[in-house]
Amino acid sequence: MFIIKKNYYIYIDNTKSINLDLLKRPHKYIVIYRNSFLNEDIKKIILFKKKCGRKKIKFFVANFYNLAKKCKADGLYLSSYNKKIYHNIDVIGSAHNYKQISQKIKQKCSTIILSPLFKTTYKNKKKIGILKFNFLIKNYNIEIIPLGGIRYNNLLKMNLVNSNSIAIMSEIKKKPVISNRLF
Repeated sequence: MFIIKKNYYIYIDNTKSINLDLLKRPHKYIVIYRNSFLNEDIKKIILFKKKCGRKKIKFFVANFYNLAKKCKADGLYLSSYNKKIYHNIDVIGSAHNYKQISQKIKQKCSTIILSPLFKTTYKNKKKIGILKFNFLIKNYNIEIIPLGGIRYNNLLKMNLVNSNSIAIMSEIKKKPVISNRLF
């Protein structure tokens, strides 16, 4: 039960959320740091970013441009609600529908993470599904990556998704062994 993708995007809430030493093929990983409370010491974030750099893991900071610049992040991640436009930094964005995809394209995002692919615990979020996802991404000339509801038990279905990458949020924290299945 393995999947092969070009990149794996992993969301973390703090620098202790993931053990980078457990990741096989670390050059394929992109870590998205989403600490919306900014209650973590900036020195810890900088040290974590340096460790990512040594392991050739890209590090993106969510929504806080100044923090991204301060810790020399590889880029900035924009949540679906963030409508600002940034320059001189690699930007990836999050979307849940066509309107938000168009917004992220206007924001010059290099990659868009679309969610939820499968059913999640979030209320009022209707799953996209593999067929609709594959149909939808044909309309755009930008890399669109699935996120949401990707679990250890449906990991093989990711081979059916017409995307070079996938994004994982909670499953990597619940079951770190999932990283052994990503090649």
